[in-house]
Amino acid sequence: MEKLARARHLRQSPRKINRMLELVRGKDVNQALNILHFTPTKASGFIEKTLRSAIANMMNSDEAKEVDVDNLYIKRAFADGGPSFKRWRPRAMGRATRIIKRTSHLTVVVAEKGS
Repeated sequence: MEKLARARHLRQSPRKINRMLELVRGKDVNQALNILHFTPTKASGFIEKTLRSAIANMMNSDEAKEVDVDNLYIKRAFADGGPSFKRWRPRAMGRATRIIKRTSHLTVVVAEKGS
């Protein structure tokens, strides 16, 4: 059995979030939460919150009686690109340069070991 959680429209680029996801992908939930809690990045806060939501989704499901939290692991975790904000910065000789502020959609899937 597996459950997922999504966080959408996060104000950070998917590239930076995926760099943090490489640390926790495939690990036990408790170990991943420990890593994320003590890693001082903005992305680790987003991932930790989404992972806790996925665990809560698993525990509040109909089959929650059979689930042991210590037996959960991160099956899949990825960040896709969301909508981008377009801004302009003035440059020399009256020109303007476009600034793209990227956003992300984060998906975390947790599952029981052996399933």
